[in-house]
Amino acid sequence: MNAISRLERLPIGRVHYRYLYLLGLGWALDAMDVGLISFTLPAIKAAFNLSSAQMGLLGSAGLVGMFLGAAVGGRLADRYGRRAVVAYSLLVAGVGSLLTALAPSYGALLFFRFLTGIGLGAELPVAASLMGELVPSTSRGRFVVWLEAFWAVGWFLAALVGFLLVPEAGWRWAFVIGAIPALYAAWLRLGAPESPRWLAARGRAREAEALVARMEAALRGEGKELPEPQPAPEPTPRPYGDLFRPPLVRRTLFIALAWLTLNAGYYGAFIWLPSLLVEQGYSLVRSLAFVLIMTAAQLPGYLTAAWLVERWGRRPVLVSFLLLSALAALLFARSDTAAELLVFGASLSFFNLGAWGAIYAYTPELFPTALRTSGAGLAGAAGRLGGMAAPYLTGALLPALGAGGVLLAHGVLLAAAGAFAFLVGAETRGRALE
Repeated sequence: MNAISRLERLPIGRVHYRYLYLLGLGWALDAMDVGLISFTLPAIKAAFNLSSAQMGLLGSAGLVGMFLGAAVGGRLADRYGRRAVVAYSLLVAGVGSLLTALAPSYGALLFFRFLTGIGLGAELPVAASLMGELVPSTSRGRFVVWLEAFWAVGWFLAALVGFLLVPEAGWRWAFVIGAIPALYAAWLRLGAPESPRWLAARGRAREAEALVARMEAALRGEGKELPEPQPAPEPTPRPYGDLFRPPLVRRTLFIALAWLTLNAGYYGAFIWLPSLLVEQGYSLVRSLAFVLIMTAAQLPGYLTAAWLVERWGRRPVLVSFLLLSALAALLFARSDTAAELLVFGASLSFFNLGAWGAIYAYTPELFPTALRTSGAGLAGAAGRLGGMAAPYLTGALLPALGAGGVLLAHGVLLAAAGAFAFLVGAETRGRALE
């Protein structure tokens, strides 16, 4: 039997959780770096005397880099391997964050956030694909959503750094802390495995067999019984153009549109959230405290999605969480009191970040192994198009629409994301990866 059939029948054990923690820590550090711009933006505005449009452009700069990183990272991972791309992209992100801390001007800030974004955009979809390829198909959705749960940890760390450090020490020290991924990258490069499915697809069957054998030995050491493997087909290379031909073209189109509108709704709102509260008259410290509380609702959202995707299915969870996050955004936009802001802001965090968990579980499963990271990378790149435009457009439209108006617009985008996710048309729960 080949490596894939042996991998598919493995019971879940400590070896799988070790891989989850290795990739998850890198994911959390990336999320922290993405979130830092949100919690430092009010202080950066004061330091450089920025307009709303300039603030929006700075929020978009990293997402422009993430667009490029997502598009290139997926193809590099299909060619050179998942592990190398994950490790080197973390290194790029960490170095970019350190340079951001040293930026002497607004123009330098824009460039260094763009550089950081390249690393972040390459790492996220490739890490999700790698996690999904290291576990059996019956467990991959749960593990990918658990991986995405580390995003909530990282964003909460960014909120905590913003609340505790920025008002006293200034925004530059926040980005010094954001350079930690550069140090973690070297350890990850040594400790994380390559994908056995990618190795098999590249004709490196002996290496794939050796990796699965090490996993089997670790599981036997835990006292796990290994069932007999069932036959599984060997993956074969596929041209990139197959993503745009039947039967994959519908999946490629609608999942890309779902990513685009979800990213636009998410980044347009969350990058600006502390600044919007400051604009409404709350102090910097109180605004950061409010958003810290709202951010604490993200992890429960992920855990709920992780529980539901294996019981209800990927698409139903994704669609329902997107529509509920749209409703929460609309209610948040109409909030008049601090209590309403906290309740509806926390609801937005809960459902929106749960939707992220579902879409990360869903997207890689829509494509065969030979095109998995290319397909996921393409969807991520489409998402970055929406994400990189939304912060700038929020800043440009804020004087005309006000905080409530731009939040209403982001609610409409999240509802559109739910509609596109429904139109993908496929359910992948429990299906073996090709």
